[in-house]
Amino acid sequence: MNPHQVTKDFESALCSYTGAPFAVATTSCTTALLLCLLAIEHRCKWISIPKLTYVGVGASIRNAGFDLVCRDEDWQGQYRLEPTNIWDSARRLTSGMYIPGAVMCLSFHWTKHLSIGQGGAILLDNPEKAEKLRRMRFDGRREGADAKGDDFVWPSFHAYMMPRDAAEGLTRLSLLPKHNADLPRSDYPDLSLIEAFK
Repeated sequence: MNPHQVTKDFESALCSYTGAPFAVATTSCTTALLLCLLAIEHRCKWISIPKLTYVGVGASIRNAGFDLVCRDEDWQGQYRLEPTNIWDSARRLTSGMYIPGAVMCLSFHWTKHLSIGQGGAILLDNPEKAEKLRRMRFDGRREGADAKGDDFVWPSFHAYMMPRDAAEGLTRLSLLPKHNADLPRSDYPDLSLIEAFK
């Protein structure tokens, strides 16, 4: 059996549940955000996010080479990384949640709805971008291809969701209710007060 098929099956199940045409499983939501930011074709100088959010989001923005701008926003479940079409959807996972044209990053941390313990995914509707992100998360090559004969894309990361985690995700997703309330954001710090993000 091809171990990569389990990860593909998990991605397919995520598509069915969320309504997204494509899903790309990763090692975390933070990594998913970084990959999406690096894949932006028309780069801007800055990215704006709510000041109350997870520190990994700010780190991904900085690691991708953007200036970070913190804004006041009373958000629930998800928010957009302006001016892009990338969304941090770490606090939302419910059926039919996909927004057409969006690139939505999910978290499967143990505190989230789909508590695999680690992992994330990117939901999107652009097949070319989905393929590029799949290769970026798999060391720049095609999953399952012989590295000696494959061609590579850059940038690339070792950020592929392991089949073991995908199998657990499949099981937990099959038990997830159809509708879930957004998770609270009360444990997030104010990034605008953290020296590293000023």
